[in-house]
Order: sequence, then C-alpha cells, then structure tokens
Amino acid sequence: MALNGYTITAGEKATLLALPILSGAILRIVLGFGVDKLGAKMTALISQSIVIAALLTAYMIGESITYNQLLLIALGLGFAGASFAVALPQAGQWYPPKLQGIVLGIAGAGNIGVVIDFLFAPKIAEKWGWESVFLVGAVIAIITFIAYAFLAKDAPASVYTPRPKKLKDYGKLLKDKDTWWFNLFYAVSFGGFVGFAGYMKVYLMNTYQVDMAAFGVDVMDENNVKVIAGYFGALCIFTGAILRPVGGSIADKGGIKALYFFYGAVAILVFVSAFIKLPFFLAIFVLFLIMANLGMANGSVFQLVPQRFGKDIGIMTGLVGAAGGIGGFLLIKTLGWSKGAFDGYTAGFIIFACMVLVAIAGISLVKTRWRTTWGVQADGMI
Repeated sequence: MALNGYTITAGEKATLLALPILSGAILRIVLGFGVDKLGAKMTALISQSIVIAALLTAYMIGESITYNQLLLIALGLGFAGASFAVALPQAGQWYPPKLQGIVLGIAGAGNIGVVIDFLFAPKIAEKWGWESVFLVGAVIAIITFIAYAFLAKDAPASVYTPRPKKLKDYGKLLKDKDTWWFNLFYAVSFGGFVGFAGYMKVYLMNTYQVDMAAFGVDVMDENNVKVIAGYFGALCIFTGAILRPVGGSIADKGGIKALYFFYGAVAILVFVSAFIKLPFFLAIFVLFLIMANLGMANGSVFQLVPQRFGKDIGIMTGLVGAAGGIGGFLLIKTLGWSKGAFDGYTAGFIIFACMVLVAIAGISLVKTRWRTTWGVQADGMI
C-alpha cells in the first residue's frame, strides 16, 4: 500500500488499524469519568463533536495527507469507539439487574456500524476517492449527533441516582481483584471481536486472494479484492454485533456458564484456523462462528459487571471497556507481527487462542467465590 509515494509496511498498516482501538480504550476511562461528572448525554455530545472534527479534517486535507497525519486522525476517531463507555451506562440506568444482559447487549450491538464501513467504504473509495469516505462518515455522524441531541435522555432521579466519583474512586476499584478479572474477560471477548473486525479485511486479502480468483474475482484489481473481502468480513462482523444481545439474554440465565461455552467454542475454532489452511468458504464459516461467539461473550461479560459493580457502573464501563480496547489493539499488532515475522498468521492465532484458555481458567478460579459472595445478593443469575 502506498501513500503519497510512501509504501506502508505490514507493521505500519497494523498500527494504523489498531491506533483508533487503543486510543478508544484509553478514552473509555475518560468518558466514563465524564458520565459521572457531566452526565451521559453531555459527554456523548462532546465526544461526537470531536469525531466529526476528525473526519472533516481528514477530508479537507485530502490526497496530500501523510502517514503521521493519518495517525493523528486515528487518535481522534478513538472517541467513536470510546462512546461505548457512554452508551452502556446510559442504557443500563433505565433497567433493573435482571434485564441488564439483554439491555446492554442491545446497546452494545451498535458495533454493527463496523459492518456498514466494511460494506460501503471500499465502494465509496473506488467511485469518488478514499477521502470521500471521511466526508460520508462526517455527514452520518452529524445526522446522528442531531438525532441524539433531540431524542436521547438521561435517566431521571426517580429511576437512577448519579453518584459522581473522584479520581481516587478509580484507584479503589483498581485495587479490587474482580475489576482485573472482568478486564481480562473483556480484553479477550471484546478485544477479540474488535481486533478481528479491524484486521479481517487485511487477513482475507493476504491469505485468500488466490482463492478468490477461483470464484471469478479479478485479483489484479486491488479495489475489487478489497470490496469482496469487505463483503465477507462484514458478514462475520454483523453476526458478532447482532448476537451480542442474544449472548446477554443467555447470560441472564447464568452468566458464568455462558462464558464457559462461548470461550470454549472460540478457543477450538481459533486453534483450527491456526493449524489448518481451510478452503476459502470454510474459513469464512469458521470466522463467522468465531465472531458470533465473541459477540455473545461480550454480552455475557456485561451481564455480570452491573451486578457486581452496580453503584460504579460508569467507572467500570470505562475501565472494562478500556481493557477490551487494549485487547483489540494487541490482537491486531500480534497478527501484523505474525505476518511480518513468519509470512503467515499461525503464531498470531495461537497466541490469541492461549489467551482465551487463560480466560477460561480465570472463570474456574472465581466462579465459586462469586456465587457465594456478591452473587448471593445479585438480582440476576450469575
């Protein structure tokens, strides 16, 4: 890939893809603090304004943009991913613990926006130039901003009483070992989801470009390959996003059991992808199942978090969401490293599968304590 005559390496490409996820991870903590201090709606409006500014800046610079400028734009776009730390508390404030799984799953299904990007961004870039993608994104963001400003509401005091936190309260939660367990679980599930979502198009293009030719794809046309890879990637990402509420609903009947199942399925499927060069459509099916289970695992983790940290859900959404974003950043960087070092993705898949196994072991370590301590008083099933 070239940019103004400068060829971007596999590692630099991975960095560019991963940077919005990393900045979004850190900004989740900032926005979580903002939710407690300013309220969810005001925090969201400020965040969305920054996203719009970043998109319009990229469009106005246009074809003369440099790699370093793109990195700065990527940092600004991190606010879009960080909006998760606003959406979940705002949605969760309106509903009782027994419904948190499905409610936060529906809110989290906003990840489906990535699918729209996969489907339409390559076509827009092919027809009007890549800078037009930023303009279209800005227009959509502005429409969303206006709709949200008029339609969204913070929960009234009769439903939810805000408890503004200080910085030291973050420190107290970081001393709680359950915070770190939830960070691990979400770094695996959400990190896996956004990591694969962000890198999937590159992975499919690098691994299955020849296979696409067998189905009539003109592999000599890079834009055409991007479009086809985008279609299949969108299918997998859509599945994970749309099934997040399903995972939350399943977890409402037992969050720990749900995580066991979803993580177990992901570990098996990722190991299969690591050691077996699957035919193109079978590989797509396996990726489809991986993303489905990761999406449902996301819903399951956030069925448990409000029950354990209901009074600190704003902060915890920021902290746990940050861990998920960091997990996604590390997965993309790991896959990019694997491709650059070994000209393949086996090592990257193995490392991620091992992290899933660590999460499964973690569930086994905490399940009895959770069920006999805070789980006893929880209104929902754990």
